[in-house]
Amino acid sequence: MRFCEVPAEPAASRGWNFVWEGAGLGLLDRVGPPRLPSWSGGGRRFRGWGPATLLGALARDGVRLRECETAAWQGVDSPPGQYKFRDLTVEELKNVNMFFPHFRYSMDTYVFKDSSQKDLLNFTGTIPVMYQGNTYNIPIRFWILDSHPFTPPICFLKPTANMGISVGKHVDAQGRIYLPYLQNWSHPKSVIVGLIKEMIAKFQEELPLYSLSSSDEARQVDMLAYIAKITEGVSDINSKSWTNHETKAVNKITVVGNGELGIACILAISAKGIADRLVLLDLSEGTKGGTMDLDIFNLPNVEISKDLSASAHSKVVIFTVNSLGSSESYVDVVQSNVDMFRALVPALGHYSQHGVLLVASQPVEIMTCVTWKLSTFPANRVIGIGCNLDSQRLQYIITNILKAQTSGKEVWVIGEQGEDKVPMWSGQEVMSHSSQVQLSNRAVELLRVKGQRSWSVGLSVADLVDSIINNKKKVHSVSVLAKGYYDINSEVFLSLPCILGTNGVTEIIKTTVKEDTVTEKLQSSASSIHGLQERLKF
Repeated sequence: MRFCEVPAEPAASRGWNFVWEGAGLGLLDRVGPPRLPSWSGGGRRFRGWGPATLLGALARDGVRLRECETAAWQGVDSPPGQYKFRDLTVEELKNVNMFFPHFRYSMDTYVFKDSSQKDLLNFTGTIPVMYQGNTYNIPIRFWILDSHPFTPPICFLKPTANMGISVGKHVDAQGRIYLPYLQNWSHPKSVIVGLIKEMIAKFQEELPLYSLSSSDEARQVDMLAYIAKITEGVSDINSKSWTNHETKAVNKITVVGNGELGIACILAISAKGIADRLVLLDLSEGTKGGTMDLDIFNLPNVEISKDLSASAHSKVVIFTVNSLGSSESYVDVVQSNVDMFRALVPALGHYSQHGVLLVASQPVEIMTCVTWKLSTFPANRVIGIGCNLDSQRLQYIITNILKAQTSGKEVWVIGEQGEDKVPMWSGQEVMSHSSQVQLSNRAVELLRVKGQRSWSVGLSVADLVDSIINNKKKVHSVSVLAKGYYDINSEVFLSLPCILGTNGVTEIIKTTVKEDTVTEKLQSSASSIHGLQERLKF
């Protein structure tokens, strides 16, 4: 009978547990000294280091961790970048080693969803989980990002060939682990040891692995080969439970955040009747926000939840959350928003992999870019609310207040939300350029006295969602990736007139009017936004 090696749990000896293939999970005899078998990946061969050796290399001043070729660690032509917070990372891993000395460490290549690669420190081992009176060794792998401890690790199950993954609210088909501790990660209160403890507790409620029958083992070998690549894309492998959950073509929309704007979005979308299911993710503690009143008056088709998995299979996910940090620096305030998004976006993107992400959080241009990068979604499916409200108001003022002889539908407010936004005409109107400038200037003066209340922004959000859900192909001025437009070369998001449909942005409208002042303002905004983004960690 064949067997596979699984490192022993910390409560037991530091020897090896042999788990017989086909026999399921369990504790069997311990034999031999601790040693991590070598394994192959990406055309190279790797061998795990002990904690002391690896930590010593990590802590050595001026020395970068390097991947190994063959059995020994050797330098490579382009060594991985040094960890930004090396000393903090070292201290954290020392603490992990104190509690879990059987974990084995190495530096390997991680492949992200967008196919980019990075050499990252990682460790493997097992954690003991008590389930229905039996103790199981659950094999795991943690990848430590180079911005640790300000970003949470990426966590996977590492099943053997006779184990199947039970897909649920905490584990996806590739074995990636999603936990509240990861979603709420915040240095210095969040630590890996605390994460592991929560992982054990959650797995005790719902065991993440199950024993395969012999007929399933061949398929599981293929699955393990897929997981070994550490990609995070959608898998065609059928896993237990959940995969057929909510796959019907329903118009499900999720609003993230239960503040005034989140509640306004719920009410506006509900009033339009465009959602079969409407989920409000309540991220507050206690009875903060307006969710209690929504609960009391029980709006039809509205579900309130604190569980991110309740958003699964949403066609649109709307971000309305803003950090309420007390930092005096504007950069610190924005960074606190970025930190919150680091915990939310990857998980919500995982649960609604084919949806559109609509960002209403502030500053909308930066938070839309953050969402795009964290989700790794294509740019057409990550949109900021941008200047849609201002554009709709400007068009209304021109046609209904100033009574201009024009439809008003060929003028938009574009650029950056705030004082630097600028009106733009499509060039298709019959009036002269000077008349357009005069008209738009008068309209903008009237527009400036209008505030952006939560309920008015909520109505604007509902307007955008309506265009997306019902594939209306309507033109809106929303925050999109502006690189390549108006001679902008940086990855920044600015409001530009776009056609919206089921897959988000289907086309960015190119104006035939070439105005130097418009180009200068957009480039100035792009430069300012890019400069701030360079100061943020995400």
